[in-house]
Amino acid sequence: MTIIEKLKNPTRRQLIVAGGLATGGLLLGYAFSGPSRQTLANRAASGEGEQMMATWIKISPDNTVTVYVPHSDMGQGVITALAMMAAEEMEADWSLVRPEQAPAETAFANENLGLNFTDGVNIPRLLQGVTDAAFVKLSQFMSLQVTGGSSSVRFTGEHGMRPAGAAAKDMLIRAAANRWGVPASECTAKLSHVTHPSGKSATFAELASDAAELSPPSTPVLKAKSDYTIVGKPIPRADIPAKVDGTAVYGVDIRQPGQLYAAVRLAPTFGSEVVSYDAEPILARRGVKKIVPIPGGVAVVADNFWRAKEAAAALDITFDTKGNEKLSMASLYAEHDAAIAADDSNEDVEKGDVATGLANAASTKQATYRVPFLAHACMEPMNCTVWIRDGKVDVWVGSQDALGTRARVAEVSGVDFDNVTMHPLLLGGGFGRRIPLRSGFFDFPSEIDFATLIAKEVDAPVQLLYTREDDIQHDAYRIAVTSSFTVGVDEKGMPVAWKNRYTIKDDPDEAAHIPYGVADQSIRYTDSQSIVPRGPWRSVAHTQHTFFNESFIDELAHDAGMDPFEYRRELLKDEPRHLAVLETVAEKAGWGTPLPKGRARGIAIQKSFKTIVAEVAEVSLGADGAVKVHKVTAVVDCGEVINSDTARQQVESGIIFGLTAALYGEITIADGAVEQSNFPDYEMVRMSDVPEIDVHFIESGAEIGGLGEPATPVISAAVANAVFTISGKRVRELPLKNHDLTPKADKLASAAE
Repeated sequence: MTIIEKLKNPTRRQLIVAGGLATGGLLLGYAFSGPSRQTLANRAASGEGEQMMATWIKISPDNTVTVYVPHSDMGQGVITALAMMAAEEMEADWSLVRPEQAPAETAFANENLGLNFTDGVNIPRLLQGVTDAAFVKLSQFMSLQVTGGSSSVRFTGEHGMRPAGAAAKDMLIRAAANRWGVPASECTAKLSHVTHPSGKSATFAELASDAAELSPPSTPVLKAKSDYTIVGKPIPRADIPAKVDGTAVYGVDIRQPGQLYAAVRLAPTFGSEVVSYDAEPILARRGVKKIVPIPGGVAVVADNFWRAKEAAAALDITFDTKGNEKLSMASLYAEHDAAIAADDSNEDVEKGDVATGLANAASTKQATYRVPFLAHACMEPMNCTVWIRDGKVDVWVGSQDALGTRARVAEVSGVDFDNVTMHPLLLGGGFGRRIPLRSGFFDFPSEIDFATLIAKEVDAPVQLLYTREDDIQHDAYRIAVTSSFTVGVDEKGMPVAWKNRYTIKDDPDEAAHIPYGVADQSIRYTDSQSIVPRGPWRSVAHTQHTFFNESFIDELAHDAGMDPFEYRRELLKDEPRHLAVLETVAEKAGWGTPLPKGRARGIAIQKSFKTIVAEVAEVSLGADGAVKVHKVTAVVDCGEVINSDTARQQVESGIIFGLTAALYGEITIADGAVEQSNFPDYEMVRMSDVPEIDVHFIESGAEIGGLGEPATPVISAAVANAVFTISGKRVRELPLKNHDLTPKADKLASAAE
């Protein structure tokens, strides 16, 4: 039996149930067992008299149901969605459900995430290294609260929240049956009550103490989809009211008594070290309290941020660049080209005999594609507030892993994990940027490390805040990748042999794979490295390879004289889910129907995080070649939609995020340093540029997939393919802004046709 099968059929040992004896409450959820469980759970108690001995679902005396979600919400609505999944199975009245982010306590660690990631697959780099430092208290599980990889609904929700909710309902029904002396099969749970045909009725709260005495079912029975009353509906997100009325708290909002502020001055050249700095004139400035050396730079602490920032900028520092000033985009791409040419590569996909397939092909086509580094550019710049006093630490930050942040602060501060209190806050954007543990994925200290190091030297709470320039020039970037294709085609122009060599393997493993029916495939990667800090970026490697593969397949279609939709359709005839999504997006977008003069459509498709997305972009070019995207039609098969409102929002936001990368996004390196510094030179799609977005879902009943990321990678290829139809110019390197796309008159005419 696989780990996932075990999670679908939890044992009593996996389902921990306890009554809050003082309050008459019930708590239930997947949890670890062990002698420290009760201590940890009591520490996580949020209300007077509560005794928390398990996780995720709590019934209070007022009949409210609190669902603790072990993920952070960056606007994707995951806390609401997971609470919906638990409440649906529990038959709770949604008006009485209170979704909350779980505390940063090991009692609320998310085993489902670790178990699903490790069930027969490689651990993603964003999770490597966490077991040693972050979760020493848990020897049997990878204890995580990571939010990333579009994993929250498909892992935690599907294999955690649903069974926990179903188990709670079963226990409440049995408690009622025992109290009334009737068979449990005659009792029904609905709207936070259990009823019997005799007229007997009790609230969940009234039954909670009795239910706590019962053993949870080893195989909780889940509801049929036809019986859903919550899941699939457009439920308003729980976080929206506070964000609208201004009461929502982000990291930049934190103010503590006597709080000080820190600004950093980091070496512009990657890999540099501080040789010396002149502290005396800076310490004489008004409000400046201290100068603290940090890895690769210096921090200035003052009584307000402006004074700290200005003092840091004025600090006279000498850096040792270690020779890294020689790095540039030209040198980096030269390394890429040399590595691909040498073909000292590692296996990704080997299928059939590519060498023979190429030799026997009617013709071959070669092309090389590139994408640049990208920053995350979250609207809330990086920040972290830390207060170390009396052998204890408090940390306030918006993090994609609250428990991991707590562990990291403990490690850097040298304070015992149990003496660190993490206060999770809302995130003003994340996209992979706010994952605290650099071990195994990142090779440089984070703002959390810096804030902790600074706090060790200051007898007060201190808030570290990056400027926008700090944030863009010292990010953990989406990596720049080069991908080279050699493909053999038959007499009809259909691919029979697919050879692909690319630089740097990134998560997830399957990102470079193609869904198309090509008999012979050889996809391999080189180990080209760079000192430029790298990190996960929304949809990770899919953003690179979807642009590469879907642009190149479009090239092959045009070379064959075939419609790009029909070409893909032929190659996907053995992939029914892909084919259904492709055909639906063509129908919804009106593929092949006339367009206004000067416009064209482009199409692309990709499966990522178990979700298939196809998009059609309707594009025009200005007289100066500027790209204007008028409309994007998206069709999504994520297996099942949990919240129809937030699902649509995630597809829309993913398209907009990816559109920025397609049109404008690039981080370039010169003299070992990032050239961009702020939004004027790291341009973003503005509201006036956002196209009409038409989203459609196919609920195929397939394994549930993610939604936070899959819409992002497809848009760049869809837009670039439309641009080719108009301009006749094939863009093989993003962003589009760098290319002369002035349309040719004959292409404008054919596009209109």
